[in-house]
Amino acid sequence: MKTNLFIVLSIIMLFSLSVLAAESQVELIQIQGGTINPISADYIISAIDQAEENRSQCLILELDTPGGLIAATQDIVKRMLASNIPLVVFVHPPGSGAVSAGVSITIAAHFAVMAPGTNIGAAHPVGAGKTDTSDVSVQKATNWWATYNRSIAEKKGRNSEWIEKAVRESESITETEALEKNVIDFICPDLDSLLNILDGKIAEVDTGKVTLHTKNAKIIRHKMNLRFKILDIISNPSIAYILLMLGLLGIYFEFSNPGAILPGVLGGIFLIVAFFAMQQLPINVAGILLILFSLLLFLLEIKITSYGLLAIGGIVSMLLGSLMLFKSTPSISIHLPLNLIISVTFAISAFFIFAIYMAIRTHTTKVTTGKEGITGETGVAVTNIDPEGQVKLHGEYWKATSQTKIKKNDKISVVKVDGLLLTVKKLEK
Repeated sequence: MKTNLFIVLSIIMLFSLSVLAAESQVELIQIQGGTINPISADYIISAIDQAEENRSQCLILELDTPGGLIAATQDIVKRMLASNIPLVVFVHPPGSGAVSAGVSITIAAHFAVMAPGTNIGAAHPVGAGKTDTSDVSVQKATNWWATYNRSIAEKKGRNSEWIEKAVRESESITETEALEKNVIDFICPDLDSLLNILDGKIAEVDTGKVTLHTKNAKIIRHKMNLRFKILDIISNPSIAYILLMLGLLGIYFEFSNPGAILPGVLGGIFLIVAFFAMQQLPINVAGILLILFSLLLFLLEIKITSYGLLAIGGIVSMLLGSLMLFKSTPSISIHLPLNLIISVTFAISAFFIFAIYMAIRTHTTKVTTGKEGITGETGVAVTNIDPEGQVKLHGEYWKATSQTKIKKNDKISVVKVDGLLLTVKKLEK
């Protein structure tokens, strides 16, 4: 009886283990070539939440990034350190790199893995395009960021000395060197090899130690959906800046040409999208105000005779606003390329100046339609005018009156227009 019971229990246990093995799954997300920004951070954090809810064996992040915002990186790292499931950062495929912010994300994982032909490093913070290492703000940012990454490396048992060197000296190493220096845990050529290596490994998560069962596990891929892709694109500081300038261009065109409608609609859409993107970025209010002030100066140039002074002020205000648009703090690494600022400012200013020139030219051109356009024009009398008759003007016949007698075929000049009646005079030779 006991023997039979033991057999039955053994069969049940084996069946349960086989079911668990069959149901084991890992989840996979990818950051391939994109920067680390609030949108990509939201994407990664949401994937961690989903993987915890699904009780997956682990979440694998295939990483290839040139870096990004330190504030967004902090959000990702905080969530990774509080994860209840093992997290694996896999720098893959060959040719990829975990650069700048990617270093922090890699060392914060429970398992850091790199593919052959990849690299990691160059984590020196860059703020608002400053490269002068003697600058006090740069030194503060570097010290703070070095300490932050060192603490993560110590918590994960990685080479904190090299991590600090990657921040302070922008050192970068290959996957082989990273393994030798205890920066990463494994080198794997592909995903299947990674799952085999991880199988049976023990990871210490926020709730305790867990053993991974990843061999032959089902892989669930979470691709960045259309919403995340669009938001990721517009959250790029350069794209947000261009959208802002296009929006202002559309609004300017609508104000200078009331009733055009389409430029105003497009300008409004661009501005709303730009402001949404900038909500995710560290914006300097003074920069926005200077750019808006430049738009006001360009509009005033049409109404006020300043001999170009308002237009010059608009160009200077736009350039300064663009340079000041994004602010720099020790926890933020972001700047607009100087060549982009100069190119956009030049193009937008050239359009504004052209629009101003056309508006002034229109205002100073002699009117050719309506009463004002007919007054002073010349024509010919088609009948005797004494005191009324008919004249031909611009190919049209008009009823006319004159204080002096005018003979048929005499040249006439329009003195006044009263409805459809022209007051004319004889044009002397």
